[in-house]
Parts: sequence; structure tokens; C-alpha cells
Amino acid sequence: MDKISFVTKRNGTTEKINFYKIYKMLKRAAKKLQNISIKKIIKHAKIQFYNAIQTMHIHDIIIKITADLISQDIPDYQYMAARLTIFQLRKKAFGTYHPPSLYNHVHNMVQLKKYDPILINQYSKEEYYEMNTFIKHDRDMNFAYSAVKQLEGKYLIQDRISGKIYESAQFLYILIAACLFIKYPKETKMLYIKNFYDAISKFKISLPTPIMSGVRTLTRQFSSCVLIECADNLNSINATASAIVKYISQKAGIGINVGQIRAIGSPIRGGENFHTGCIPFYKYFQTAVKSCSQGGIRGGAATLFYPIWHLEIESLIVLKNNRGIEENRVRHVDYCVQINKIMYQRLINQKYITLFSPSDVPKLYDYFFSDQIKFEQLYQKYENNINIRNKKIKSVDLFTLIMKERTSTGRIYIQNVDHCNTHSAFNPKYAPIKQSNLCLEITLPTSPMHDLHDPNAEIALCILSAFNLGTIKNLIELKKLSDLLVRALDEIIDYQLYPVISAQYGAKNRRSIGIGVINFAYYLAKNNVRYSDGSANNLTHITFEHIQYYLLQASYKLSKEKGPCPWFNQTNYSKGILPIDTYKKHIDLICGQALQLNWNKLREKIKKYGLRNSTVSAIMPTETSSQIANATNGVEPPRGYITIKASKDGMLKQVVPEYPKLKTKYELLWDMPNNKGYLNLIGIMQKFVDQSISANTNYDPLKFPNNKIPIKILLQDLLMAYKLGLKTLYYQNTRDDLNQDQEKSTNYNHENYCSNGACIL
Repeated sequence: MDKISFVTKRNGTTEKINFYKIYKMLKRAAKKLQNISIKKIIKHAKIQFYNAIQTMHIHDIIIKITADLISQDIPDYQYMAARLTIFQLRKKAFGTYHPPSLYNHVHNMVQLKKYDPILINQYSKEEYYEMNTFIKHDRDMNFAYSAVKQLEGKYLIQDRISGKIYESAQFLYILIAACLFIKYPKETKMLYIKNFYDAISKFKISLPTPIMSGVRTLTRQFSSCVLIECADNLNSINATASAIVKYISQKAGIGINVGQIRAIGSPIRGGENFHTGCIPFYKYFQTAVKSCSQGGIRGGAATLFYPIWHLEIESLIVLKNNRGIEENRVRHVDYCVQINKIMYQRLINQKYITLFSPSDVPKLYDYFFSDQIKFEQLYQKYENNINIRNKKIKSVDLFTLIMKERTSTGRIYIQNVDHCNTHSAFNPKYAPIKQSNLCLEITLPTSPMHDLHDPNAEIALCILSAFNLGTIKNLIELKKLSDLLVRALDEIIDYQLYPVISAQYGAKNRRSIGIGVINFAYYLAKNNVRYSDGSANNLTHITFEHIQYYLLQASYKLSKEKGPCPWFNQTNYSKGILPIDTYKKHIDLICGQALQLNWNKLREKIKKYGLRNSTVSAIMPTETSSQIANATNGVEPPRGYITIKASKDGMLKQVVPEYPKLKTKYELLWDMPNNKGYLNLIGIMQKFVDQSISANTNYDPLKFPNNKIPIKILLQDLLMAYKLGLKTLYYQNTRDDLNQDQEKSTNYNHENYCSNGACIL
């Protein structure tokens, strides 16, 4: 230790080590934080110092030591580690702690071809000086450590080869606002920029990865979700693969509807040959998905959708698992099984399900989504036709296989296609919902492409964002935030570019947006209610009523100003039908809370002025974006008071908000007795949400006899989710810190799955 006399500065010169300078930096980073020990940090750091150590390396060591001290008992170390990282990032970006003026920064970045030239062309020097007064660089000090590392790794513009950083967080926020309101009239533009900047920089609004990383840059694709439908022909299959590559390369997650592809052995060209089936084409799509890593920001990912009655389902349902060989497995995409009430009734009545190739049963696939009565009639007709190839399977065996694979992989999802169409923003006669997206929260109409430039096909896009419920002190705040957010996301529809014409066709005619929430677990804890015991039911009902009401109000007011979306007449909203008119009425039995707001007045306004956006809400997972606000994920309960996530910089710790004050109020995931209370809350939310919700089911084997999850419990929860009106189910999480074999931790005795009223649909 005594031999450490010198440090090496960034410019290569050396000077005597100055521990007081290090102390001052730590003191500054610890300002207004609780229970921080600067002496402890310095003591641990000195052990790792060596003579002529680089100053940058000293900073790295101190950051890592501080981050390692993050704990639920002293959570403020996460803010200190973040501030130390901010100090370092600013030096990397600007050579000093103090950022330059906004005008100089933007001019420099446009010259370096990092920012969109529109920022120079559309704003004057005077406007930049005004925007500069809006910026509060001290808000950087409000980030937690995991948030700063996400910013550094995914959102701040940088050279990913050299590691050079070009901007700070507050520049990111102000320039997103400047881009989104660039076409607004001069008299209101600056006000909207300021208000939107304040909302996102204070974490009241959470923005998704494509917007955070892309808006202000030369890349103009900001839709989080892309839904592509594939027809049963080679032209459509090839066009689908091409569209996947284009959107994967620009940061989007993909939902691919592959349900129409015919089964193996089906005749081709009148029997000249027979079809190779679905699996080769699934492999083709998987290759397209994995062909681009999205510039290191996030890896390509997709979910494939197919109906439960597809002739190949027994082979398709096992594609994700780790058994078998590469020839009969497609493991690097996820899957969603599409189900309707008729199939659930077959399960309840212990009858057979008949499997068909969609190519052999004309109209059946279309009616599966658009008309449940006609589907049932046609399905039974085809079942009785001995000339049509089919296979009969016991419904309980098929559902058991599905739930077995859902448990084993966690990545077999569920879509209730009838709920997606009966409780929809769209009239299924004109715009049926035939699939969802990567994360199961988007339900928008699609139609297949027959070539990449097909002007009549429809790829569905959805632009996302979320309210941070943890920052809301009064629900009336949502009114102003809704106006800001609806306006901003609506502007993106015209501001972004479209790699595929079919995507532009749908996006500009439907103008769909999806606004959700983050920090729900913190919101419940603050209000002293819990997921599992029903105490949160009324609060959830009131909160999501206000969210949907204010979003629709903002959209109709924008429609009054700019005109409705061109295909507004295809929505149920155009007839005055709202989500509160079409939800599953079983919700009223678990939550009798009366509506608080004047929905009839809103209904008449919508009928008169239309909506600017055909959808306004969707509850997404927010796995990454919630970290930026140091918030809990979406609507999910936390697994622990500290969340630890792996990154290229090591393990990132994030402590739940206000842990010291609320530690007895949080309900942790594995402390919940079962899924019932959580599913009830999702059903209450779905009453108001016009798209869907990324809802998970969770199981701890230790809560069951012999540490095995009974299949009857899995089936009960599946049926209960349907009964509550849930449109989709996303992950199934099995507690995996017990070193249990997933395959061995499920008891496949499926008797009595109709107990607890689950089978009364």
C-alpha cells in the first residue's frame, strides 16, 4: 500500500495520488443519501490500487465496490453507484462533468451523423436556447445503478466498437421530446416539449427500448411490436421471412401467425407431391429472427402462433423442449397455442378434440377468429365427414400435453381467440384478431402478404409506453399525462419510417397505440393492499378505469383536432361500444366496485368525434424500461426485495422502491399462496384494457405434495383465466432456485380440475 504513489491520467501523464480528491468525489456522490460509509468504500478500494494505476481504473474499482454494497438494508448505495457512473459517463462523452449547451451538442452530433438532421433543419438557435432552459441535468442523480447501466448498454448513443459515449441522459430525454413534437404549431410546441421532457425525465412516463434508443437518431423505426400473418403459400412464407429480417434489424419484437400452414402429408399441386409440414418453415422463420442482433441493443425474438386443432399440434407443442434432436426441434423461438370456448368445453366434458390441416377444412380457420357460432357448426360438420383427413385425441390428453410443455419450458403461451374478438376494439366481421405479438399484450388485425411489396396486406404495428403508477399521487394526474402520451405516440406514427409497405398501410389507417403501467407492485404496497387476498381489487378497478377513461378522452380530443384514424369505422368504438360493455361479467362477482366516471358522456363524444387511435391500452412486461425508473416490472409482483440481473458488467442489483419504509407491505411472488388473487386482478384490468395483458402464472413446487405441481392445478388456473376474460397468458414461471427438474416436478394426475368452479365458463 505504501508503494502506491502515482496515478496515470487519461492523457498519459502521471501525478501523485490524491486521496482527498477521491474523498471529495465520493462525498459529492453521497449527497443526501442515507447510511453511506465513504470510509468503507475507500478502505476496500485501496486494496485494489497499484502504483501508476490509471484514473479511469480507479473510478471503475470504486463503482464496482459501491455497487457490491447495495443491499435491502442500505439501498441508497444503488444511487451512489449510479452517480459515480454518471460522473464517468459524462467524462467519456464530454471530457468534463458539465455537459455543453444543447445547441452546440446537437450541431456536433448531426455533423458526426449520430443525430437526425431534422433537429437542425426544424429548430432555430433561439428555440435551442429555450429548450436548454428546460433541461435539469441534476435529474441524472435520481437514477439507480441498474438504470444507468441499462442507459449505457442500450440507450445512450455510442460507438459499439470503440465504446465511445456521445450523450447524457437528459440530452436523450429533451431530444426525444423535440423530435416527437417537431410538427406542432409554434405557439404550443415548446410547452409540449417541456411538459413531455419533465414527464419522462421525472419517470412519470416510461418509454420502451425502440423509442429510447432510436428517436433522435437516423434510424426511424420505433414500433415495439410487429405482428406478421403468414398465408399457406411459398410467396407469403418468403415475404414473411423478409419482413421479419427488416424489423428484427430495427429493434422490434415479432409475432408470427403460422396457423394456416398446412400439415405434413397434405397434397401439393393436386397430389403431384406432398407437403413437408410446418417444422421446416418454423426453422426458416427462426433463422430469419436470429439473423440480426439489433446492433447489440437486444437480440432478435419472436413468438409463433397456431391453433389447438392443427393436425400437427402434438409435434409442434414439443418444439421448444430440450429433448429430441435438431431435426425435430425449433428451440430459439417461442410458441402460442390458440384456444376458444369450444375446445375448453371439450376438456370440461372429457370429449375428444379433432385435429385437421387448415388446408383441408375451408373457412374453418377464418371462423375460428371471426364467428364462434359458425366455427362450431363447421367444425362439427367436418368432424362428421369421413372423407376429410383428421385425428381424434382425448381433450384431457391434449391439454395435459400443452400444460406439461408450458411447465417444462415456461414459453408455451396461450391465446383465447374468442375473448380477443368478443372483447375487442375491433368488429371481428371486418377486422378479426388472429394473433398477438412477441409478449402477448397486443391484439390487432392482420392480413397476410403475398410478396414483400404487397400494398393490400396488413402488418400490425403497435407503439408502446407506460404510466409509472409509483409516481402518481392522485389519479387526476393521469389526465394530463394521457394527453401528453397519446399525442406523443400518435406523432411517432407519422414521424417513423416503414421498412415494409404493409406495415405502413395498417399503422397509418389504424393508428394503434398501447399504453400500460409500470411499478404496480410498489403502487399496491404504498396503498397497503396485496395481490393475493382481494384487498387490491377495488383499487385496481378504480385505477384502470381512470387510465382507460383518460386515454380515450385524450384520443377523442385529438380526433376532434386532427381527425379520426381512417379505419375508425372498423372499430366497435365507432358504434359506441366500449370495453366496459363487453367484458366477462364474472368479474362483477369478484369486484363489485361501481364505475366512477361519466362513461355515457364519453361514449357520446367518441361517437360524435371519433378516436384518433383505434386502440389506446395494452399492459406490457416492461422488463428493461422499468429498470430505468427503478420501478417494479409492469404489473408483476417482485420475486425478492432485491432483483439481480446479469449484464456484461456483472450482476446488477435493484432494490424495490422505498424498501425501508414499505418492506412489510410488499407481497413477494413466491409468498403468494396461489395464482387466484393475481389472476383476479388481471381480469379486473382486462375489463378496461382494449388490447391485452402480458400475464404470467407462477408455481412453487414446494407448496405441493411430493414437491410436484398437480396437473389439475394447472388446468384449473387455465380455465379460471378463461372464465375471468383473460385474452392471453404469457410466461409460466416455476420456482427454479430449488434445483428441481422441471419434467419431474409436475404431477400429471389430472382428476378434479373442475373443482372450485373453474369449469363454469
